[in-house]
Amino acid sequence: MHRRFLLLAAVALAAGLPRTADSATALDFAFATIEGAPLDLAAFRGKAVLVVNTASFCGYTPQYAGLQKLWERYRERGLVVLGVPSNDFGQQEPGSAVEIKRFCEVNYSIDFPLTEKVAVTGAAAHPFYRWAAAELGAAAAPRWNFHKYLVGPDGRLVAWFPTRVAPDDPPLVQAIEAAVPR
Repeated sequence: MHRRFLLLAAVALAAGLPRTADSATALDFAFATIEGAPLDLAAFRGKAVLVVNTASFCGYTPQYAGLQKLWERYRERGLVVLGVPSNDFGQQEPGSAVEIKRFCEVNYSIDFPLTEKVAVTGAAAHPFYRWAAAELGAAAAPRWNFHKYLVGPDGRLVAWFPTRVAPDDPPLVQAIEAAVPR
């Protein structure tokens, strides 16, 4: 029985699932980087994290420029911008990891972390997104590309912002200002 539990725990961790059944923070989740390396959100403990589902061929794709500016402005103060490519909305992120990364670097000089492409809605959604929607309610779930979740330094969800809220919109900037470590 003990071996079976350990095997199930290892599979859950590898799949990005929380380490415990009563996971209470974003720090209990993991993604893979766009290059395929493990990306444990616990590595960002003590930092604010702006998690944004992204797409390369969306009317909101120019928000990449604003996200890069946020990253440049606040990273020294403890903000991590985390781009999460997703093809969930209008198939606007059809490319491979290599194509997505190249698009971001060439067109927007992105150097903030990007994850592998994942689902952010429905039953197949990445566990972080299922957890965030459960924590904040269905109204806070992504309805399109460039939906934003702000995670505080303690891993708790601080706020969410729909697609139409640009990275330089005052409510988002104020929330980041309040969330970054002093």
